[in-house]
Amino acid sequence: MKNSLLILVAMLLISPMAKVTAQIKFDPTISVEWAAQSVTLPKSPLTMQVLFVGGHHLVQTLDQNGMPNGTAVAKQWHDFIGLTKDNSGSGDIGWLSVNHEMVWNDDKIGDGGGMTTFKIRRDPTNDTLIIVPQTLPDGRTGLFFNVDFANTVGETGMNCGGIISEADGRIWTAEEWFRVANDADNASVGSNTIYWGANPPISNGGRGQGVRDTADWTIESTINGNYNGRTIKKFENFNWFVEIDPRTAKAVRKQYNWGRGGWEGGVIMPDNRTMYGFEDMSPGVFTKFVADVAGDFTKGTLYAYKKDAPGGWIVLPNNNIDSTLQMRNIAMRNGASMFNRLEWGAYCKKDGKVYFTETGRDSWGSSFNSGVARTGTIPDHFVGAVKLQNPSWLTPTMTDAQILDSVRVGRFNDYYGRVLCYDPATNKVTSFLEGGPYYSTSPSAANYPNNHLTSPDGLSFMTVGNKTYMIIQEDLIGRSFGRVAEGVTNNTCEMYLLDMDDAPTVENLKRISVVPDGAEVTGAVATPDGKSIIVNSQHPKADLPFPWGNSLTYAITGFDKAVTSIFNEPTLPSQGFEVWPNPVNRELKMNKTTDVAVYDASGNRIKVIRNSNVINMSGLSAGTYFIRTAEGETQKVIVE
Repeated sequence: MKNSLLILVAMLLISPMAKVTAQIKFDPTISVEWAAQSVTLPKSPLTMQVLFVGGHHLVQTLDQNGMPNGTAVAKQWHDFIGLTKDNSGSGDIGWLSVNHEMVWNDDKIGDGGGMTTFKIRRDPTNDTLIIVPQTLPDGRTGLFFNVDFANTVGETGMNCGGIISEADGRIWTAEEWFRVANDADNASVGSNTIYWGANPPISNGGRGQGVRDTADWTIESTINGNYNGRTIKKFENFNWFVEIDPRTAKAVRKQYNWGRGGWEGGVIMPDNRTMYGFEDMSPGVFTKFVADVAGDFTKGTLYAYKKDAPGGWIVLPNNNIDSTLQMRNIAMRNGASMFNRLEWGAYCKKDGKVYFTETGRDSWGSSFNSGVARTGTIPDHFVGAVKLQNPSWLTPTMTDAQILDSVRVGRFNDYYGRVLCYDPATNKVTSFLEGGPYYSTSPSAANYPNNHLTSPDGLSFMTVGNKTYMIIQEDLIGRSFGRVAEGVTNNTCEMYLLDMDDAPTVENLKRISVVPDGAEVTGAVATPDGKSIIVNSQHPKADLPFPWGNSLTYAITGFDKAVTSIFNEPTLPSQGFEVWPNPVNRELKMNKTTDVAVYDASGNRIKVIRNSNVINMSGLSAGTYFIRTAEGETQKVIVE
């Protein structure tokens, strides 16, 4: 069983008629089984609401001529969530765009991956979210809408991460899982099927899954260069960033000029010109595209990050399909820095920097030291990661260059991953937060640390009042070396908040959600009003009770009640203030005579006592309470 879940909650000591003046942190305890059967939240002002369930809700579909043709059951494996604000004055929050990483073929919902869009608004009476009925320009009417890729840009190979434009809310879905042939990865299905994944979602021996139409693809595009009219192999039409319009549930274009890669996520900066791309490959590249004109991503310059290049970037050819099909190979031939499975990225408004996750990989063998990777460069942040893990081959006399050489040849096992930071002002990539702590042997459940970060994947930010929080989501890549407790055979993934005013340490992470057994937690996006985080539970074990055995999209609401804009006001230390006995069932004694207030675990003030050194607790229900003096000193008390 895991230790406490943590959440920041404002609790206030005020005189009966005064305004809010201070707040504190506390850690309500919740028991979490290693094999959770449902989404779990802390006991706090936060509430949970399921919005969209894969394999259950019906999505409105189009036929091969773009005409409405009824409904289909939504695909599963929810990953990225895009949020596009509605600025029309309707009162609606906006449109959500949910990626489906699971791939199968279906005559109505389409082959390959998929995406679902729907619109939300907030119920002002209870702060829950409401799915808004819509009628789209193509005539579809309903709540959930299948994004049309087939009639616009061809199917998607699968849909993982994506991009929400910081400038205007435009949405791009990312096609990960790099393909090299039409029949890649499954010899049993024959040469006429593009197949993704080792576990077919339908029990038919693996046949008929994926993409059935493997005919060559002829590009129709307004992107600058020789793209329009060029014919490519069908598998080559996958692994791009794809813009979609959530308002119409249609794809807009595949970004052939951003390069073909195993894309997971990206960031479009507030200038509406600069895009950063993150490739989930080992090795993978970190790219940048700068549009010639703000808002027009059909023409611009493509770059790859190279740590020792002037300005940190090298130019890549991007006006020719033959070049962009080979983007990652060209980048590494020219010395691009190579990363170990980049995942999601996000722009932080607080400091103007770009943060992105490197989820890690247990062993990459010769991947960084063979073929075109021989000419790639190893980023400097691996030096610190190696020293933190302190493997047996690391000696005190090794130079940083020798450590990087050891990383190149596969001597470093990157079990936990990290959060990286790119500073546009310096063009440097550094480690912001290393996963861990590292264990050579997994501790028992009883001795497992309260906070442990493994395989950071999803990444985003939220703002509540004047506070900025990084939202980190896990997707475990293994269970050994302390990634789960000793004897645990399943993955348990968690979502954390990090206050960007705190030091970036694992100890300062605040756990706010655990997803069901086997699931990945991903897609987290905050609503603009700072009240909710909308997040996905992806691919849980299928035998869990409904709806937890399905991939689903859920909302965590109440952050405006849990974290206040007065968060910056300091809490005075409590070393000089003592209370006893603790636990207590009647009188609680204090070591000083003062004014105090008593608060329950939800931050509600229960009583105020003036000029006393004793508090009568006998009328209170069993539970956790907080005692705060007029001087700002605080103690947690358990009432039995």
